[in-house]
Amino acid sequence: MSEEYGKVTMYVTTWCPYCVRAKALLKRKGVVVDEINIEEQPIDRAELARKAGGQRTVPQIWVGTEHVGGCDDLQALDRRGALDPLLETQGIARG
Repeated sequence: MSEEYGKVTMYVTTWCPYCVRAKALLKRKGVVVDEINIEEQPIDRAELARKAGGQRTVPQIWVGTEHVGGCDDLQALDRRGALDPLLETQGIARG
């Protein structure tokens, strides 16, 4: 997996409405997302699920080195006021 400190990595598909929502939220925050389209870049789904705590759906989002989960998880993190501090502690550049 390509999750790293200092960037947001999101595994997506082109047709996923939850991927679109998650990207829109991060865009509003000024975050550039490193997208990995699993339709275009075949990945080992079992390996992705293992790294994502058993989750097999998209999007799967990492903020730096921390796995956030999917779109609903990202939105919940933002509603709790915890997304901005996470972006900061993980060294995510915002524009």
